[in-house]
Amino acid sequence: MITARIFGIETEFGVNATFRGTSRLSPEEVARHLFRKVVAWGRSSNVFLVNGSRLYLDVGSHPEYATAECTDLLDLVAHDKAGELIVQDLADDAEARLAEEGFDATIYVLKNNVDSRGNSYGSHENYLIARTPRLERVTDTLVPFLVTRQLMTGAGRLHVVGERATYLVSQRADHMWEGLSSATTRSRPIINTRDEPHADPGRYRRLHVIVGDSTMSQTTTLMRMGTTDLVLRVLEAGTRVPDLALANPVQAIRDVSRDQTGRLSIPLASGRTITALGMQHTLLDLAARHAQGAGLADVSPHREVLELWERTLQAVETGDLSLVDTEIEWVMKKKLLDGYAAKHGLAPHDERLQQLDLAWHDVHPTRGLMPILQRSGAARTLVDEQRVRRAMEEPPATRAKLRGDFVRAAQEHRRDFSVDWVHLKLNDEAQRTVVCKDPFASVDQRVEELLAHIRAGR
Repeated sequence: MITARIFGIETEFGVNATFRGTSRLSPEEVARHLFRKVVAWGRSSNVFLVNGSRLYLDVGSHPEYATAECTDLLDLVAHDKAGELIVQDLADDAEARLAEEGFDATIYVLKNNVDSRGNSYGSHENYLIARTPRLERVTDTLVPFLVTRQLMTGAGRLHVVGERATYLVSQRADHMWEGLSSATTRSRPIINTRDEPHADPGRYRRLHVIVGDSTMSQTTTLMRMGTTDLVLRVLEAGTRVPDLALANPVQAIRDVSRDQTGRLSIPLASGRTITALGMQHTLLDLAARHAQGAGLADVSPHREVLELWERTLQAVETGDLSLVDTEIEWVMKKKLLDGYAAKHGLAPHDERLQQLDLAWHDVHPTRGLMPILQRSGAARTLVDEQRVRRAMEEPPATRAKLRGDFVRAAQEHRRDFSVDWVHLKLNDEAQRTVVCKDPFASVDQRVEELLAHIRAGR
């Protein structure tokens, strides 16, 4: 059992471009323009930044941003939002470059999970846990939790086939195909079991959750990470948990996404049934009791997570979604779509509603719907713009600080270097490498000596 935890979020962004005039570029060409600025200084489309994060062009021409390692959940929210601005800055730069080449284009960066052709791209969550010989002690309960967690953490989606429109709680649910697997693209499991700890493998493993929706709402992002952290703490403490194993997790996650009441019966492997609300109430009760006993119940942000967890279940149970309509994303989006449809007399499948659904995920700081809602008070915030802007440049006080300081120094002194989550390496005649296995360590004498070596010009 570990007392502190490292968190991280990886987000694959969708990119869409509209062109005025006859000149057009393919999505792949737009993505390459997006990363020209990165390649110009990093000599690669896969780089680490001065804030400790990783930025790269993923399969399918999706920009991907992986936050630096965070121990504080509000730091994580800030660094996740910083990623939106960093990728949007690339889009602004690409627009300017395209204009110089004669293209009149607008590039949209979308933090969603499904494109117009039904392709899905993910938002992965990382949790550092202690090395255990039996991972199933965690996953047996965590998979049912994640299947029903979408009641608090879904981003919502208007799913239209012909003239039939269905509002789904989760964007990602229909694209999961297994409970557990070591693959990520071929089978898309709820939890990826590939053992890449990015830390001392004798002490830690990295729990890689790939079922979550990308979330624009700061409070929903907090709930994704905070509720999962609390459930992990329950399991790590050895707390006795009822047998909640699902008979068919893949079918269950799709069914829960289509049931906004949380009352649909879900078959368990034991032959019993349970509702999504019943599952979440059971786990909330265990988490609240554990937090109380561990002295976390009155400590922020655990206090806020527990309170919003309970209030969301109450909202779903009573049907009074106004209880969380500034904090839970699928509820916020549904309120917006329902209001717009009522105001303009639109059918549920109307293309204007589909466009509004897509516009929800635009990360642009002035054009995007989420920033507009935040400024009007219709979306609750946890970290202000100043903190997010600071996170674009400053790493959190973890191993990310060592990495960020090294990247900054190497860039400033024009040294040939390479970096990954664990290694800091000078590639020139010095041929020096520092291996950083402790993700919690923000101070390391070996790194200080390496930085001094760089700054001295040796």
